[in-house]
Amino acid sequence: MGIGILVVDDEQEIAELVAVYLKKEGFEVFTAQTAAEAREAAVGGKISLAILDVMLPDGDGFALCREFKARYRFPIIMLTARVEAKDKIAGLELGADDYV
Repeated sequence: MGIGILVVDDEQEIAELVAVYLKKEGFEVFTAQTAAEAREAAVGGKISLAILDVMLPDGDGFALCREFKARYRFPIIMLTARVEAKDKIAGLELGADDYV
């Protein structure tokens, strides 16, 4: 079993593309398109890194980042089309380890 990475993006194509590249590098990849699915995936303890989109249909990635940081120790990378400085600052202040 490899290192588990959770990819959370409401656009299935993006999540699947990121997953393809990560799997090729030997990672075990879990994908979710909603915050609820992401919470379920994180419960099993197999996640070593989360890659989160900001815009999700049932919440936002910022809230999910804050929740994950309170519950888990894995690092979080925000992967989003929102590139304004205020969004990047918000993500990092909430505990994201990087913002792409």
